[in-house]
Amino acid sequence: MPQRNTALVRASFSAMAASFDLLTIVGVAVAIETTYYSIFYGWSGLSATNLQMCLFAAASFVVANAMRNEYSFANYLQLRGHGWRSFSLWSLVCLCAIAVGFLTKATEETSRAAFVLVYAVGFFAIYAQRATLAHFVRSSAAAGGVSARRLFLVGFEKDVEAFTYRYKPWTCGMHVVAAVVLRETENTLDDDLALAAASARMLRPDDVFILAPWSRTDVIDACVTAFLRVPARIHLGPERVLDRFVDAHIDKVGAISSLSLSGHPLNLMEVAGKRIFDVAVSLLALILLSPLLLVCALLIKLDSPGPALFLQRRYGFNRETFRIVKFRTMTTMDDGRHIKQATANDSRVTRVGRFMRRYNIDELPQLFNVLRGDMSLVGPRPHALAHDQLFERRIALYARRHNVKPGITGWAQVNGLRGEIDSPEKIRMRIEHDLYYIDNWSLIFDVWIIFLTIFSRKAYRNAI
Repeated sequence: MPQRNTALVRASFSAMAASFDLLTIVGVAVAIETTYYSIFYGWSGLSATNLQMCLFAAASFVVANAMRNEYSFANYLQLRGHGWRSFSLWSLVCLCAIAVGFLTKATEETSRAAFVLVYAVGFFAIYAQRATLAHFVRSSAAAGGVSARRLFLVGFEKDVEAFTYRYKPWTCGMHVVAAVVLRETENTLDDDLALAAASARMLRPDDVFILAPWSRTDVIDACVTAFLRVPARIHLGPERVLDRFVDAHIDKVGAISSLSLSGHPLNLMEVAGKRIFDVAVSLLALILLSPLLLVCALLIKLDSPGPALFLQRRYGFNRETFRIVKFRTMTTMDDGRHIKQATANDSRVTRVGRFMRRYNIDELPQLFNVLRGDMSLVGPRPHALAHDQLFERRIALYARRHNVKPGITGWAQVNGLRGEIDSPEKIRMRIEHDLYYIDNWSLIFDVWIIFLTIFSRKAYRNAI
């Protein structure tokens, strides 16, 4: 696809994505205002004042997103991040709309309940619309229909082949316009690079990828020098080690530049948002479920001797130990170096305990751990200390699970990966799901996992 046509497609897509956001917000606001007032007051609430506030919120949301390049084609190649970015900006826009309405006295004619509905339904409508559009973009890019970037590859033959085979850039919305192979014989590098640079100036790609081992600094320096004269972004091709880290990026502190492989999974705002969500939901859950908790405690006491609650040491955030709280479901209360995992038809599991394990009821007291800050509602499930130490020695990247707080439920659990770990494959799959959650966290993802924990059949598989 010629560069001019590609640029036109990208501009058209950005305009379309912005229009979808605008129409979604206005449509939701008009529908709710009209329906709400018609049901409760018998007349349409779509006054000129309310319509102006709807348009103000929609226009502010779209303009702010456009200013931060939210509507770029490449941004829709993945859904990750859209939920949190949309939620934070939508909340800010709604607060601004309230402030403007208060100053202009427009809020006197607006129902607070209707506004809350517009805020809540509007966010989910925006996210659903973006999820649909992102799915369409990914499908189109994978089929080669649309390209987000035009790539020019230069490097040694084996490195170019490995790059294209491993990453398949065309499935990510990237179109390889040319690939120039450098000869590994002496005194040919300058000639090869002169030809490659001339080709790049003619093809005018968006990005140039230098594909050579990082140890070949002479080749990399020569490539950078040759392509500095080409109006394109220059990238140093990825080494294999980067495949292990999703968020690897160049970091700069003062005059020091470094390649940051991993850091804090969440920034300060995300940590605050997740903590507020945890506290609010766990408090509400404890209030609503308090009768069930009391009944469960009584049944445990009547079924077998011993306390109703079971406390065991687990590793939490930063590998700091805490005592997890669960309903006692077994006749033993192991908390030492040698802890036997529960197995199918385990004789140690009580009658009440078996029922509680089957429906995850034994995990409910961990809501107190969430309130204390030891745990989160959603995160990697914590294992007993003895098992944790064993898995950490055997499995690469296992320790990354401790970069976030453990959870009552998690992405592995709602995919049926729970219960006894009796094979390397089971723990490997569980770790892969935990790391996927860490690398792709969003508040919407947490809500979705909680929903699946309650309503998905997979979440109740392999209970013992």
